[in-house]
Amino acid sequence: MKLRTSNQGFTITECLVAMAISGIVITAIYSTLHSQHNTYSKQEQIVAMQQRLRAAMYFMEREIRMAGYDPTGLAVAGIQTANSNTIRITKDITDDAGTGDPDGDTGDTNEDITYALFDANGDGDTDLARNDVNAAGNQTIAENIDALDFVYLDQNGTPTATLSEIRSVQISVVARAERPDRGYTYNNTYKNQRGHTIFIPLAGDTYRRKFLTAEVKCRNLGLE
Repeated sequence: MKLRTSNQGFTITECLVAMAISGIVITAIYSTLHSQHNTYSKQEQIVAMQQRLRAAMYFMEREIRMAGYDPTGLAVAGIQTANSNTIRITKDITDDAGTGDPDGDTGDTNEDITYALFDANGDGDTDLARNDVNAAGNQTIAENIDALDFVYLDQNGTPTATLSEIRSVQISVVARAERPDRGYTYNNTYKNQRGHTIFIPLAGDTYRRKFLTAEVKCRNLGLE
């Protein structure tokens, strides 16, 4: 009996077919992973943007609500500047020693505060700043804020430019994602609670944005 052996391997056609199938599988896996990575990155940016927006609104609401707090009646506290994109408020909440007892002036830390937009990094992107006159300069509260808008209302809910008549403040903020989203276009017009336009993205803009608005009652203003 003779034992026959064969030295034949795969044919070129079989190798090409196997390579083609492997290429299709690898491409599908890469596409899936790439899509998942992009989705995760987008969601991460959206979450970060929402957190910045909530933080910005939290700080402003808390301090604007306390505008005019003046237990001694000597500090002449209140809203000192009331522009459409800048607000300066004063309150008497502590003394020079920081004991928490009002001392009749607004010359202590956290008693004279201004909120406005500024370019913190010199990159052309505006950020929300909290400026404490009695402390060290601007403090960045939230980055990539495209619009900040204030509307001042009297006791009847009517817009007013008279400081002594202000009883509540409507705040509107537009936050922007850190990076553009290719393939995404949403040229929405952002308006405040009065229906006035506060921000319009440029044509072809691919940044995702979030908008938040609130009305704050200044409970210490208008007290006899």
